[in-house]
Amino acid sequence: MKVPKAGAVAAVTLLVLAASGCAGDSEKPKLTIGIKFDQPGLGLRESGGKFSGFDVDVARYVAKELGYEPDRIEFKQVYSSDREVMLQYNEVEFVVASYSINEKRKAQVDFAGPYFTAHQDLMMRASETGINKPEDLNSKTLCSVTGSTSAENVRSKLAPKAGILELGGYSECVFALKDSTLDAITTDDAILAGFAAQAGNQGKFKLAGLKLSDEKYGIGVKKGDEELRTKINAALRKMVQDGSWDRFVQANFGAAGYKPQAAPPISEGS
Repeated sequence: MKVPKAGAVAAVTLLVLAASGCAGDSEKPKLTIGIKFDQPGLGLRESGGKFSGFDVDVARYVAKELGYEPDRIEFKQVYSSDREVMLQYNEVEFVVASYSINEKRKAQVDFAGPYFTAHQDLMMRASETGINKPEDLNSKTLCSVTGSTSAENVRSKLAPKAGILELGGYSECVFALKDSTLDAITTDDAILAGFAAQAGNQGKFKLAGLKLSDEKYGIGVKKGDEELRTKINAALRKMVQDGSWDRFVQANFGAAGYKPQAAPPISEGS
């Protein structure tokens, strides 16, 4: 048997190590982030697979601070009704999806943030004149999304006699509003402004301008994952301090004429 020279052995060893290193890089898992796919201005999957919106920009910024470039991010669609389940079963690492922080949700998941303040409002057809205050909703039919806080707020506080149609997504509510199946859509003003500003919708709808609630958006993480929550909070603070938050607001809401409140302070107890 011919014994290879030491130099040849070393060369082979280096090649093996290099190959294994390349394989490790290619097999590095992607960061999976839950977002909405049907909310223009916040989280939208456009034709061709491109993602846009304020939440998308925030998610990418946070991911970069965690060490992930855009090509290492995988966006996964979440619905209002399944965000907690997606986190609990590790389907996503975190959720950036107009996710209002409240006590019921905090019992199931933890939140970084808040990073945005929205207000529950109404969107109706531009010709609508019969909705001027919350009490007017008692004789109206509204649409919201299953699992959102908006429908519950109407039922329990604002207009207990209102008819409420809960659908799977806000796009479905918009179609129903166009068809005069209902009188208004109720959810956060940031979401409604995005739909009102979409091409094809401009001039057809209007927002009531009623601040029916304060909605603090947070980034949802799995319950007990304090390390990830702390890192995301640090990224959010940096995002505000370096001016990125303001740039994201202008890029995504400027055309709609929607002006949100200033960035809220990040709370360690979210």
